[in-house]
Amino acid sequence: MGKVIIFSAPSGSGKTTIVRRLLERYPQFEFSISATSRAPRGQERDGVDYYFLSHGEFMQAVTENRFVEWEEVYKGTCYGTLRSEVERIWAKGHVIVFDVDVVGGINLKRIFGDDACSVFIMPPSVDAGAVPKDGPSAGITAAPTLRR
Repeated sequence: MGKVIIFSAPSGSGKTTIVRRLLERYPQFEFSISATSRAPRGQERDGVDYYFLSHGEFMQAVTENRFVEWEEVYKGTCYGTLRSEVERIWAKGHVIVFDVDVVGGINLKRIFGDDACSVFIMPPSVDAGAVPKDGPSAGITAAPTLRR
């Protein structure tokens, strides 16, 4: 079994930005493309952003045990990690980088155990003045706080 790095956080907390920077800097890291039963949004591309499956195709893959883990995040909308994706990345000798929600992060850590480095991204505070008027990523200069 290879190594994995799991970035988990609530939606909109900046984990995708962090993951993209790591992937640019470390060629031995490779992003694990999740499967989903939802339709593509905007410029999303199959096999790049997600593997887009119909709900029926997704449930068939569940029945065939083709997922390392999966969950129904919203009614009728599922996300999961395909075994074939994990095997594809490890076959190259790369470290798998996951960008998942909190529940997905907990599930992946449980599955991969000591072979996983799990990083939780704490979203910025919504206290008055904590988020700049131009949006959550504008003007943020404070150093992140790391907790075990």
